[in-house]
Amino acid sequence: MGRLALCFLGLSLLAACGFSVDAEQARVCRTALPALNPGGRITVLRAEAGPGPRSVRIDYSVDMPNRRPLDRSILCQFAADGLSPNKAELTGILTERGPLPGANLYLLKRYYIETPEGVAGDPGGELRVDASEIPFGLAYALQQLLAALPRIGIYALLSVAYALVFGLTGRISLAFGELAAVGGAATVAGAAIALVALGVTSPFVGLGLGMAAALFAGALFSAVGNTLAITRITTRSSQPSLIATVGLSVALMEFLRLAQSPVTVWLPPLWSGAIPVARSGAFVVSLTPVSLLVAGIALVAASVLLWTMQGTRFGRAWRASADDARMAAILGVDERRLALTTFALAGAMAGLSGLLIVTQYGGIGFAAGFQYGLKALIAAIIGGIGSIPGALLGGVAVGLFETFWSAYLPIEGRDIALYGALAVFLIFRPGGFLGLRESTPRPV
Repeated sequence: MGRLALCFLGLSLLAACGFSVDAEQARVCRTALPALNPGGRITVLRAEAGPGPRSVRIDYSVDMPNRRPLDRSILCQFAADGLSPNKAELTGILTERGPLPGANLYLLKRYYIETPEGVAGDPGGELRVDASEIPFGLAYALQQLLAALPRIGIYALLSVAYALVFGLTGRISLAFGELAAVGGAATVAGAAIALVALGVTSPFVGLGLGMAAALFAGALFSAVGNTLAITRITTRSSQPSLIATVGLSVALMEFLRLAQSPVTVWLPPLWSGAIPVARSGAFVVSLTPVSLLVAGIALVAASVLLWTMQGTRFGRAWRASADDARMAAILGVDERRLALTTFALAGAMAGLSGLLIVTQYGGIGFAAGFQYGLKALIAAIIGGIGSIPGALLGGVAVGLFETFWSAYLPIEGRDIALYGALAVFLIFRPGGFLGLRESTPRPV
């Protein structure tokens, strides 16, 4: 399983690296084509990195009335690349007739490319695609499955955080959604440090620093907050701890609002160019490299976590204490240290899910973590609260459910249906897929 996960991550990185043309830069370059070829029908043949840095070359054909099609190319130069906010700023255009004069370039950008008409005239939809032809129903279902991969990874890692804490303590922390938002904010901060302090625009360096920051911030906030809200509250009832974690989630939300302001900070689009997989007529099944990368990171993280729970001293101590905490303590397990490590690991998983959210969607608001946390809690309950494999399975189930419901049924009823499915599970199988088998599991 570990080798498969590492291979999948390797393929994800190769896909992200191999698709070297920035999708936003390619879009801006394509937008200029109708203005440079007025009256012609444009078909984009290919887009690739140009010979120089921060450049994109597009080969295309132009079908003019009463004339044979002409094969042409354009080379666009940009101000920056990677994580730079001005990477889509066009600084030069080279055609078969030579470089476009500065005044013409300014007028082209100001009065066409940057207008709604110019954006709507993007001829990218005419891109020729060489892919296997499959029936439309299968193509549509395959597209939904590929689109669900990032959501599955996010829910799976976040639901694992709930399972780690509940499996050890028998109590639920409702702050993991906000910890995911903390991880997202830390990811943006890490990318900003790489760009501003180090002057590095490479997405891999920025996201690498962002991942380190997200893991550290999630682990730190979770270890401190959940220790105060769960370990230090020793009442027999779990309700005081549950209420304390609600307070922790509100405190984290307000901390993010004050620290990053109510305005969400967005990263520029990364590796968002579509890779065709199959087609059915004009409908093209595609996958973006960033979605593959996000799914690969989630798969590797889940595999490492499963190995940690099965093959390390911490994992054996966690399983022993989850089965019988008193006997584990008698045999030498340090309960406080184990709880602190568990809280830190759960927070790291939540922070990593925040990284995946920012990588896939560009950003996360200070209050957006609540919705992610609620869906992940549902996934953990459906999978079997307290079971690590069950939480992962629940994340897969909820991610697929949301995606396919949105594709085939009215989207406004999606959340109601999800909560209804949770009620059905609590009535007929309260232990979830892989959780406790008794009809009444441990009280929450």
